[in-house]
Amino acid sequence: MILHFYFARRFLRVFMGMLAIFFLFVSLLDLVDQMRRFDASVTFGQVLQLTLLNTPQALYQMLPLVMILASIALFLSLSRSSELVVTRASGRSGLAAIFAPAMVAALIGVIAVSMANPIVAATSKRFSDLVERYDNGGINVLSIGSEGLWLRQGDDMGQTVIRAARANPDATTLYDVSFVAYSPEGGPMRRIEAAEATLEAGAWVLHNAKTWPLESGVNPETAATRQDELRVPSTLTQDNIRDRFGNPSAVSIWDLPDFIRDLEQAGFSARRHQVWLQMELARPLFLVALLLVGAGFTMRHSRLGRTGISVLAAIMLGFGLYYIRNFAQIMGENGQIPSYLAAWVPPVAALLLAMGLILHMEDG
Repeated sequence: MILHFYFARRFLRVFMGMLAIFFLFVSLLDLVDQMRRFDASVTFGQVLQLTLLNTPQALYQMLPLVMILASIALFLSLSRSSELVVTRASGRSGLAAIFAPAMVAALIGVIAVSMANPIVAATSKRFSDLVERYDNGGINVLSIGSEGLWLRQGDDMGQTVIRAARANPDATTLYDVSFVAYSPEGGPMRRIEAAEATLEAGAWVLHNAKTWPLESGVNPETAATRQDELRVPSTLTQDNIRDRFGNPSAVSIWDLPDFIRDLEQAGFSARRHQVWLQMELARPLFLVALLLVGAGFTMRHSRLGRTGISVLAAIMLGFGLYYIRNFAQIMGENGQIPSYLAAWVPPVAALLLAMGLILHMEDG
């Protein structure tokens, strides 16, 4: 048990050090990118805030790379210090050195999915909101609930809240829709209801619309007007609606099942979100598989030579497994394979491949 705790502490220390290095590297790169993106109207403090909000998402995506590099660093260190030789000489199999790091990797995966995933979703959403505000002075928000689809668009002229009973798959055509426009001071200015609203370049085109002015001293019903077609200016585009609507990583894994149910009730396809949910649940298994891949190539004693080739082979195989996982995710999102197969087959196959490699190295 003492040996397992020793290897677990060593791996955790290496992993946290590797994660800190990636954090500094990604933060500096993103800081430079954000400074180039915005003009002088955005202060350095605001740019730094954007960087800190965007870094968790980048680190979360790089977690497999951090895992395999930490695995390689650990087992290279153990091989060069002959600790693996001593472990085998004491009557323990080399697998004993893998068990504790594998448990730590699984624990890291569970913590990443259960705790880091909601944090990344929250910071990503806040980052998108701030970017919208700094780009055009307003905030565009899309949300889906049991009561329908909600949108909010904003500019210097005020905010507009949009509600629709249902929409087409990319949310650019809304049905049974209502618009409530607010002045920059916060008070409502007018309300519009329409049978259909279609998003075009720079405006919503409303059909069979009825408008009520909401100004003080005016009877809304008496002053109401009807129009066969009405154009309402909009800062929304098909791309940013699609990004907000179709990005499952912006939804916490704890809220994702309810979000999928709301999507399906509103008539949208939730396949992409279903695949993402299963991919997140399978993440701990994939991280364990990557650790075993790194161990399989670097557990040999360094005096046997060809260490560089082994490290390169481990990294290339890790990238290959990551590519296969992403390819399966794309196939699942396109409906070519079921979401469960897209999410679970690559990690399971990677785990079996790594175990076979380790057993071959250990027992021949």
